[in-house]
Amino acid sequence: MASQYKGVPEGASAIIPRLYCSDVETEIEFCCDVLGAVEGVRRPGPDGRAQHAMLLFGSAMLMIEGENPEVPTRPPNPDGSSPVVIYLYVEDVDTTVERALKRGCRLVVPVETHFWGDRIGWVQDPAGHMWTIATRVEQTTEDQRRERWSTILSGDASTPNP
Repeated sequence: MASQYKGVPEGASAIIPRLYCSDVETEIEFCCDVLGAVEGVRRPGPDGRAQHAMLLFGSAMLMIEGENPEVPTRPPNPDGSSPVVIYLYVEDVDTTVERALKRGCRLVVPVETHFWGDRIGWVQDPAGHMWTIATRVEQTTEDQRRERWSTILSGDASTPNP
């Protein structure tokens, strides 16, 4: 499929998130072993350890980068705060979140099903990055989502919160 944006290389995403990490190799292993990513490219830094990697999640791309003092980006704050959350669809959210917790992730929001039809849970990975792990469990229409959202706003506790 050709991109609507000129200048995008064949097979590349028009937007590719880049996660900065203190330990690129550990983040690559986490993404591949726990989240099902496939490593596309790995490049070493001056010390021989991985400095850059391109990971594939189906047709979506994600770059993992090591810290670089010449670039004004850093890994997440040690307190766990981050302005970015990656929303990732997987085949089985419950199994994936369980696997993530066994690999040292912190559970931020427990897994539950939400009004729009996704079952999601939030984890913070060992590098500090935030992930919303999701599985679509019900295909909903815009009318259903609107009605369910109105019910949530009205305070009916029987509908899962967003």
